[in-house]
Amino acid sequence: METSVKIVDKNEGELLGVAGGNYRIIISGDETDGNYAVIEMLVPPGGGPPTHAHPDTQEMFFLVEGVLEFKTEKGKTTVKEGGFINIPFGGAVHCFKNESDQIARMLCTVVPSGLEKVFQEIGSPVQHGKFLPVPELSEERKEFLRQIDEKYGQKTYPKNYLD
Repeated sequence: METSVKIVDKNEGELLGVAGGNYRIIISGDETDGNYAVIEMLVPPGGGPPTHAHPDTQEMFFLVEGVLEFKTEKGKTTVKEGGFINIPFGGAVHCFKNESDQIARMLCTVVPSGLEKVFQEIGSPVQHGKFLPVPELSEERKEFLRQIDEKYGQKTYPKNYLD
């Protein structure tokens, strides 16, 4: 692994359409010897991932702009600009959704890396400023996502699991 300082411009990094949002991999595990990855997430109104858990990954979010609703098994919380969320190791079930009419922007750090590889497999390349629709949840897509969960040691829950 290279030990020099890395500086990433705002237009650099792999940009993927994931869960209706745009996820930019700022630094991947391939660049950190697997220690961590950092992903910028732009979440449009109505956007957000399905309810899920990943016991072997700690996930930390810093909300740079906007408002998001985070749900866990302990309830739901509205997180505003400047808020921080820590999903510890152990598999806490969680999800988030943009219930506002503005795009939300978060920085997500995962320890160890690996979650960015999930995004690379389920996402599609996208241009800056464009948002792709969420892929139709066909039987083939459901099976593909189930295989991704199995491959990366995570679990996806039904839509209303935390309601």
